[in-house]
Amino acid sequence: MAARGHVQDPNDRRLRPIYDYLDNGNNKMAIQQADKLLKKHKDLHCAKVLKAIGLQRTGKQDEAFTLAQEVATLEPTDDNSLQALTILYREMHRPELVTKLYEAAVKKVPLSEEYHSHLFMAYARVGEYKKMQQAGMALYKIVPKNPYYFWSVMSLVMQAISAQDEKLAQTMFLPLAERMVEKMVKEEKIEAEAEVQLYFMILERLGKCVEALEVIRGPLGEKLTSELQSRENKCMMLYQRLQRWPECNALAHKLLLKNPDDWQFYPSYFDSLFHLMDQSWSPPEEGDHCSEGAVHHTVAEVVRFVEERIKGEDGKESRSLRGPYLARLELMHRLRERGCPEESLLGKTHRLYQHCRFTLCPVLQSLYMTFINRLSEAVPLGEQGEEGFAFPDDTKALQRHLCVCQLSRALGLHHSLDVDGKLRLIAELKAHYRHGLKFGKNALKTELQFSDMYCLMAAHVYIDLWTETGDENMVWQSLGLLQEGLSHSPSNAQFKLLLLLLYCHLGAFEPVVDLYSSLDAKHVQHDTIGFLLTRYAESLGQFAAASQSCNFSLRFFHSNQKDTSEYIIQAYKYGAFEKIPEFIALRNRLNQSLHFAQVRTERMLLDLFLELNVSFIFCSFLCAMSLSAEEDDIPWDNMRDNRDLTVFTSWDPKERYGLISEHRRRSLEEESVWLRIRSLTLRLLAFLAGLGHTPSQQNSEIANENGVGDKTSVLSSLLSQLNQTLQTAAQMAEKRIQYPFLGPPSTRLAPALSSGSCQCQAAALQLSVHLQELETVGLDESSELQTQICNGFKSLVVQLQEILNKCKGDLLEMKENKLKTQPSLLENLIFFVETVCIVLWMASYCAKILRPLKTSLQKKKKKKKDANTALVHFTLKYLYIYGLPDILLLISALEHIKGQETGMTALKLASLTLEGYAQVREEVSYTKAAMDKVQSSYLRSLQEVGDLLKKRAETIKNLKI
Repeated sequence: MAARGHVQDPNDRRLRPIYDYLDNGNNKMAIQQADKLLKKHKDLHCAKVLKAIGLQRTGKQDEAFTLAQEVATLEPTDDNSLQALTILYREMHRPELVTKLYEAAVKKVPLSEEYHSHLFMAYARVGEYKKMQQAGMALYKIVPKNPYYFWSVMSLVMQAISAQDEKLAQTMFLPLAERMVEKMVKEEKIEAEAEVQLYFMILERLGKCVEALEVIRGPLGEKLTSELQSRENKCMMLYQRLQRWPECNALAHKLLLKNPDDWQFYPSYFDSLFHLMDQSWSPPEEGDHCSEGAVHHTVAEVVRFVEERIKGEDGKESRSLRGPYLARLELMHRLRERGCPEESLLGKTHRLYQHCRFTLCPVLQSLYMTFINRLSEAVPLGEQGEEGFAFPDDTKALQRHLCVCQLSRALGLHHSLDVDGKLRLIAELKAHYRHGLKFGKNALKTELQFSDMYCLMAAHVYIDLWTETGDENMVWQSLGLLQEGLSHSPSNAQFKLLLLLLYCHLGAFEPVVDLYSSLDAKHVQHDTIGFLLTRYAESLGQFAAASQSCNFSLRFFHSNQKDTSEYIIQAYKYGAFEKIPEFIALRNRLNQSLHFAQVRTERMLLDLFLELNVSFIFCSFLCAMSLSAEEDDIPWDNMRDNRDLTVFTSWDPKERYGLISEHRRRSLEEESVWLRIRSLTLRLLAFLAGLGHTPSQQNSEIANENGVGDKTSVLSSLLSQLNQTLQTAAQMAEKRIQYPFLGPPSTRLAPALSSGSCQCQAAALQLSVHLQELETVGLDESSELQTQICNGFKSLVVQLQEILNKCKGDLLEMKENKLKTQPSLLENLIFFVETVCIVLWMASYCAKILRPLKTSLQKKKKKKKDANTALVHFTLKYLYIYGLPDILLLISALEHIKGQETGMTALKLASLTLEGYAQVREEVSYTKAAMDKVQSSYLRSLQEVGDLLKKRAETIKNLKI
């Protein structure tokens, strides 16, 4: 809470209990205590603000804001009130109001360093860089401290970074910032490393690499001490930009002499060599080769240098460094690409590759089976056991053998095996996995077993068999094996991720929630891997879990704005200027995230599907969402795909590996089109809900005067966009893009179109045009229009029946003692439910329009009874009774769900023998446990879907004109 100071102020003593109540979360007592204090001391502004904080935290935002504004208009200058208001405005997500507070405070107390500092930070929170520059200079004039001066300089740099006109940044903001720093340099007032870093940043952005190099190599560069090799890293970068290859080569050579395992300098060392060779560079006859020392400009010199590093490692008794061996491989690879004969100086290929690891898959693609055989010969294994396999005697031998297995898969040797060969391979991998568990008997729960990768690789081979043969027993075995692995290594993230994916592919979301929770995703991971959870939750019928997971992700995104503002402020305080653009880039990256837009849209749609029964509540709900139907706030042009599609460990060869740029690009296109469909659907519902508050207009001229004409054009535009997007989606779905199992997850686009859900929803929303026309024209001359609306609703019922027919079939069934799943039926059922919700809302919207028309009709009927009025009334009754969705359709759906639940409950999974696949009793138990989880998840999904359909059935009953 606000600072309480060390001076014995009576007000501090009076306010202390309120602070304590707020700190402890006892907001009601804080409000009561504030009221008591205000009765005695009406002018104690801070007490009023603290009461507002209590009101805000108890959900009374309007009262809190009114109370806060009463104090703010008085322009307080006491520290307690200002800090309390700052806290309140932050919690209200109104940081712009904090700037007004301190602007007023600075005017009243113009020489206060503290208030000027708070004003600068308030501007920083809202990104007012111009005002930050002015506030920084004003602060420096009051208190001439270097940090304040450089706050102003950094604000100029931020104006340059955020400027839409790059020319303006290069000709005005950055040159002005450079002159300001140069002034301090000439006056010898540069004191801190942060100030040198800022100078370097400005020169770098101006493209003045020569001047930046002089700064780094000069006396100012000596202040760069916080990071190891900071000067050297900056010099290397500048040498490369300036294409000063001799200096680049010599500097890399010196740095590798100090640390031969520092891989970042080997590529620079080799790059500079080949650039020097291409330029036919030769050293001068006298003096140093360059300012950095000796230059290695021939292949022989570089080869000799690398071999010397390796000799130094070979002679060590301690563990050898990887760097030199990898450097030799990299150099051989480059020499081979260039066709250099000096490649032979580096020795035979198969001996060199004994030092490599599976991370070098791209280099190993051209090797043959002989390479694996040579490596296998070098792995010390014991005598063969009863199972016919030889096992390693220690962890070093295990890791070597594991490396050979990983390389075999990376070279495609596993994929070339037939079904029997793959089953033998699985048996071998599982035997090695279980044998290796003895080396980790005393391991902590947070530690991984030495042999975990055998288990994971065996699961991958099972998945290969599943995708190639369609035999679902393979996926059950994979699940059982991974569950067994997780029991021995509870912290193995790869086991959890693969289990999560397998369960989702089988249509079971219930076990996924705990798996994802146990991953304990941190900060930005909610954006990079959160899609694994949110993609499947709603589509598999777990509505409560879907809502919870969406809210969980949204909390992270919503806190991003606040958190990054605090990071920026701390960076200013501690002079970490180079981090400020990074923080802003992170904030933009998250605000423009595809996942953020998807989760926000799906959460709002899901909440509407789950909670709403009548349109009145619907309108209130949409108002609470602050959803603008007219304005699209999704940054389509700057959309960022932040999904981490490399999160799964894979050893697949390059030609089979799914995570290629083409798959990512196509996946992003599909996700964007699906998001656009969902967003337009939501905006249309919001727009129609807003029209519900517009009074009926009988005269078109009056309607236009009141803006209804504009609203009609907005509605037409939204419907047109939806139809165009559906056409694009249909063209995209025709391509039938299949992604690899470990590639991007397939979108809901294709199944939504094939089920007819999108088309039915669009047809329902299209009826709004006729309904608006009916509202405008009235009933007297609209019999044809009423008939169109009736036919439209009857057509929707037919389409809903067709969608329901595509849900028929057993989700989980046992055939020939084998358990089979049909998750596509469950997904179709969810599409049916979503479509029912939208159609019913349109029916509710229709009823809302008809109510005042019915009242008007009844008044006319009393005044004058004629045939026309009776006819119109009959049409209205027909429209309501026969045109709106039939409750029998929902009854049929509920009966189907009940039948599925009964049949699924009757399945006797314990009778499954899993013959021919599982040889270990423990493995069978894990596999059957996985089956039980899938069965339980299906039952949970059916229950939630059934509960929602029952609510919608009540909605139909309550539809009254």
